[in-house]
Amino acid sequence: MRPPLPTLGPQPKKSPLGPVLVISLLLGLVVGGVWWWNNRSPSAPAEPVAAVAPAPSEPVAAVAPAALPAPTPGGGLAPGGVPPTVLQATAPTGLSHVTVRIEGPLETALVAAAGASVGPALAQVVTRTLVWWVDVPGDLRRGDSLDILYETRATEEPLVHAVRFSSGKTGQTHRAYRFQASGDKAPRYYQPGGEELELRLEGSPLDDYEQVTSLLRDGRKHKGVDFKTAVGTPVKAPFTGIVKRKNWSFRFNGNCVELEEVGGKHRRALFLHMDELPRSLKVGDRIAAGTVVGRSGNSGRSFAPHLHYQLEAQNDRVLDPYESHRTYRRSLATAQRASFEAEMRRQDALFGTTVVAGAGAGH
Repeated sequence: MRPPLPTLGPQPKKSPLGPVLVISLLLGLVVGGVWWWNNRSPSAPAEPVAAVAPAPSEPVAAVAPAALPAPTPGGGLAPGGVPPTVLQATAPTGLSHVTVRIEGPLETALVAAAGASVGPALAQVVTRTLVWWVDVPGDLRRGDSLDILYETRATEEPLVHAVRFSSGKTGQTHRAYRFQASGDKAPRYYQPGGEELELRLEGSPLDDYEQVTSLLRDGRKHKGVDFKTAVGTPVKAPFTGIVKRKNWSFRFNGNCVELEEVGGKHRRALFLHMDELPRSLKVGDRIAAGTVVGRSGNSGRSFAPHLHYQLEAQNDRVLDPYESHRTYRRSLATAQRASFEAEMRRQDALFGTTVVAGAGAGH
C-alpha cells in the first residue's frame, strides 16, 4: 500500500464556529456555578464538642522545657519495644513523682509519664544514677520499675532528688537520695547505708566535684568521663607526664591539654573544656603527678561547666578511667548519719511507700 502523498497547494480554511461554541459553553458553566454557590441553602451547624476537663488531682508542679542540646536517648530496651505502663504521675509538695514499669525504651517510658518537654531530659539525668547499678541500656529488663522524685527548672535540666529502681537483672531494689552533708560544697547521692552512690578515682584530676554526668558505659558512646564542677576548679595531673598538645580543635574542645605519661603504662590524659590555660604551660613541659595543670571551665562545645577527662593507650584505644584507676566509695561521717536518715525517711514518704530494709531491698 502506498503511503499518502503530501497535500500540495493552499489548505482549506477551518470554520471558527467550533471554538466559539466551546468557549460559550465554558462561560455558561462558570456563571451557573457562581449563581448556585451564592444561593445554596446553609447547612446546619455542627454541634459543639464539649471540652473534657481533667479529673481532680493533687497539684502538679509546673513543667518547663529544659534548656539542653538535643538529648541522646537515655537508654532502655531495643527501639520499637512495647510502650511503657505508666503507674503513677503525681506531684507531692514542690516535687513531681513518677512511677513507671519499663516495657520498652527508658526514654519512651519517661516521656509517657512526665511529658514530652521533660521526659527526654529526665531520662538522661536519671541514667546517671542507674549506671552505678546496671549497664544502660543493656541490663534493663521488661518489668523493671522505677520511681523518681524530681523538680523541673525553667532554664536547667530536671533535678532528681531520689531514685528507687527495682531491677530484674540484680533482683534488688536500689535506692539513692540527694543529700548535702554539713561542710560539703554541693549535694551528692547516697545509698541507704550512707555510702556515696558514685565511685571515686584514686589519683583523680579533681579533688571534689558535684556529680559524674557521663561515663563510657552509659550508652552515649562518649569517650571520656564528664565531671560536673564549677568553673575554676583546680585540675591535676593523674600521673607524671609530658605536655604533648594544648588548645587543639578549639571549636569543640575549648581550652584543652594532652599529657603523655612518663614510664608506667604510657597512657595519654586529655582534659577538655577548661578555663583559659596559664601562659606558663608549654608543650614539652614535664608535669609531676598531682600538679595543677589548669582549671575547669565551660569552653568549646560545652553546655554547662564541667571537665571532660579522657584516657587513651598509645595505640589510640580509649580507656575507661574507672578500670584504669583504682576506685573507692566515701561514706558519710557518723555525725551526719542522723540528718541523712531523716532526709531519707522524708523522701520515702514522698514516694508514698516506705521501703523496709530486708528481702528485696538492696543497695
